[in-house]
Amino acid sequence: MLRALVRAKSGRLVLAVPVAPRDSLDELSGEADEIICLKSPDPFFAVGMHYRDFGQTSDQEVTELLHRSKASSPNQARA
Repeated sequence: MLRALVRAKSGRLVLAVPVAPRDSLDELSGEADEIICLKSPDPFFAVGMHYRDFGQTSDQEVTELLHRSKASSPNQARA
């Protein structure tokens, strides 16, 4: 998504993540104007290790959330 925003010549891009491996942040540093990361442990094993609850989200739940978000969006184009 970040690279798509870069290609779209968006304004100032700030990438904010709660936790990430240092090498990933280094790779993305040229893509964003600023990167904010609360925690970058070394060694980094998995994102899920840094959450109390990192359960799976079903495809159905994602689809429902996207539909709800689209339906309630004030910027939604009207046909």
